[in-house]
Amino acid sequence: MRYKQFCPIAKASELVGEKWTFLLIRELAMGGSRFSDFQKGMKQISPTMLSKRLNDLAENGLVERRKIPDQSGYEYFLSPAGKELFPVVLQLGEWGMRWARGQMADDDLDVELLILYLSRSIKPDNLGGNETTIQFNFTDLDKLSKWWLVVKQNDVDVCLDDPGREVSVWFTTDLRTMTQIWMGDCSYKAAINDKRLILVGPARLTRNVENWMSSSIFAGTASAQSLV
Repeated sequence: MRYKQFCPIAKASELVGEKWTFLLIRELAMGGSRFSDFQKGMKQISPTMLSKRLNDLAENGLVERRKIPDQSGYEYFLSPAGKELFPVVLQLGEWGMRWARGQMADDDLDVELLILYLSRSIKPDNLGGNETTIQFNFTDLDKLSKWWLVVKQNDVDVCLDDPGREVSVWFTTDLRTMTQIWMGDCSYKAAINDKRLILVGPARLTRNVENWMSSSIFAGTASAQSLV
């Protein structure tokens, strides 16, 4: 969309005001680089729309497109202009936490997105040992109720099928509770005391989960309603 105004806000909105653009910048900033990565983080977007948004961002200098060696596809990376935009996206997220998020509706809850974020939040160096397997059991889901994260050195593999590894830590909870914990709306201690979370494993891992699996970068932002 062109606003046909010289105002810099109008010109910037022409580049980034289209649907999905800010979420695509988010995914690029969080390490996504391939088409399949973006689909995992934005599963509601159609392949056609995703291709269009990537092409638009590349043509406007916000994204760099590079051919994958010996393959037919491309990888995408934020350009200097795209990187400079990311703090704006962060500020938008903080504003959303404070003013726009409110109570999460049931259809806002997405186990695949949550697991993707949890896998990105792992700090392998703080786990100790050569390999750690973490299992999540979501008691309120009929499908996609069991997930495994296999952490080996700096790699984190997400598994829907039992990888056959010895599990180090078990999380048994419901999707809303685990989402609230990751978003910073509820602490691990409170969820355990309310019997909404059962956490099993060695004390060095279960007592300080935040040490090896960080929360959302927006977790410290209080909602406007909580400040009233």
